[in-house]
Amino acid sequence: MKISSSRFFMSAAKISGCPKTQFAEFAFIGRSNVGKSSLINLLCSTKNLAKTSSTPGKTKLINFFLINEDWFLVDLPGYGYARVGKTEKQIFEKIISDYCSKRERLINLFVLVDSRLPLQQIDAEFMNWCGENNIPFVIIFTKTDKLTRQQLQKNLAAFRKALGEWWEEIPDIILTSAEKVVGREEILEYIFRYKDVLK
Repeated sequence: MKISSSRFFMSAAKISGCPKTQFAEFAFIGRSNVGKSSLINLLCSTKNLAKTSSTPGKTKLINFFLINEDWFLVDLPGYGYARVGKTEKQIFEKIISDYCSKRERLINLFVLVDSRLPLQQIDAEFMNWCGENNIPFVIIFTKTDKLTRQQLQKNLAAFRKALGEWWEEIPDIILTSAEKVVGREEILEYIFRYKDVLK
């Protein structure tokens, strides 16, 4: 699939503020600073559609980007950022859980994880929550350019094994690198395959 146009559409602080349209939605989520904005910019072949930052917790709203005037790419707040207060953390968690479980136009979540790390408990808990709530998702391994091919395969095998303790069938995993333009076509092909299922 080719992206011919992409533009910021709107932000929402809670699900009641989300746009009321018939566009399919594909949302991106992950721990803070996992590379979400960089991947979104890679998909759209732009440098500043989504604001990147070295400071975790930058995304605090549900951000909607309209792609090809046909579907929404949705940037969700990062989860698990420890350096926010308890009340703010609860607000983020409600924004995320409400959107993921109640948004009728959501087709798929792309759950981003850092390929350099073993399976983190907070990622496992979120994926298990998705499974329990029948929320479809694909796992995105980010920053794969930071590893050698051997390290990447070793980490991927360990990740699959750890996830296999909860899952009989491991969800799909796509390897990506915003730096080396890896995984872009695989993600877009997935979106193209499913973007019209609600029509």
